[in-house]
Amino acid sequence: MRLRRSISRLTAAALSAALIGAFGMAEYYSGRLPEHMTAEAGSPVRIAEYPEISCCGYPVPGSDGGRVTLSLYGAIPVKCVEVREAEAPVLAAGGMPFGIKLLMKGVMVTGTGDVTGENGSKVCPAEECGIEKGDIICLANGEELTSNGQLRRIIAESGGHDVRLTVNRGGTEFTAALSPVYSPENGTWQGGMWVRDSVAGIGTVTFIDTKTGRFAGLGHPICDSDTGELVPVSSGEAVPVEISGTKRGEKGLPGELRGIFLRGGAYGSLDRNTDCGIYGSLSEASLEELTADCEEYPLGYSQDIRTGSAELISTVSGSKPEHYTVEIESIDFGSSDSTKNMVIRITDSRLISASGGIVQGMSGSPIVQDGKLIGAVTHVFVADPTRGYAIFAENMAEGLD
Repeated sequence: MRLRRSISRLTAAALSAALIGAFGMAEYYSGRLPEHMTAEAGSPVRIAEYPEISCCGYPVPGSDGGRVTLSLYGAIPVKCVEVREAEAPVLAAGGMPFGIKLLMKGVMVTGTGDVTGENGSKVCPAEECGIEKGDIICLANGEELTSNGQLRRIIAESGGHDVRLTVNRGGTEFTAALSPVYSPENGTWQGGMWVRDSVAGIGTVTFIDTKTGRFAGLGHPICDSDTGELVPVSSGEAVPVEISGTKRGEKGLPGELRGIFLRGGAYGSLDRNTDCGIYGSLSEASLEELTADCEEYPLGYSQDIRTGSAELISTVSGSKPEHYTVEIESIDFGSSDSTKNMVIRITDSRLISASGGIVQGMSGSPIVQDGKLIGAVTHVFVADPTRGYAIFAENMAEGLD
């Protein structure tokens, strides 16, 4: 009798330990699985990185979405997630460099400083009326601003009277009354601030929708170098560029692509600068030119991605993209930063030899895995230029509309 009781107790303890272990694993997976997914209509939901996770149930066909349960080995419920059905678009993978010319919507304050008046006193009119670094000045005396010179003229012609400014700070607009100070040294009325109306640089095209001519690049926002704020776009151009050289990346010293803006017409217009990259439309001629040698891939959703080998398409010399091997080291489905969904490592000796790894200007270079376009490189690790972050292509594709 005592032996039976001992066996029963051992069995119960073993079962209890197994259950605790199983539910502990469920909690582990729950923290690593996405909150929502997009899947092909009529296809089962699978997560390539976790083949042991299966889906119980399907979203309602034809609906905008539905909740399904993900379970461990089909037995232990792990998490309920929202699944939206959609048809994955087929996109032309980019990898070619392009020049970026942007005009801001308004002018951005990049700094403030004192103006020395006629009596030798120093005052900063901009700070006095509440203007701060990073503010966007949209209107001056009711006039829509499009250039630095325009604001400078309005202040210079004020005669010392208040200039009414409409300012955008973090998406909230307010008005400010700027009282210019006359500077004997410069012989003009001044506002005590420096502003910027445009930016220029080099990036990489991620993908092109051949049906519409819309394209996306960079994989991260264009931010002002002085303020760190996202640049609001009034208008812009994507122009041809040729990579003339590469400054190799080294530990502690990011490298960069060096390019020359080519003369001639623009590829097309730029109209959106978002957290997930920059977007625009190609002219008909440029669409045909840029996609002539591009390969097309279906969009890979986040759950299609797995750690392991992949390919990066980029240009580090001339203007023709090449394929390079990379390793996806980790995937973060719940990243709070939409541009840092994966950690990748360059494994191709050709690219390491040419650039040291990831360098500035390569942002937007598409990543392909298992025949799908899954992401784009966005950031380099300064301590190790062979490694960096990448964004899900799914995040970028949402901005095409």
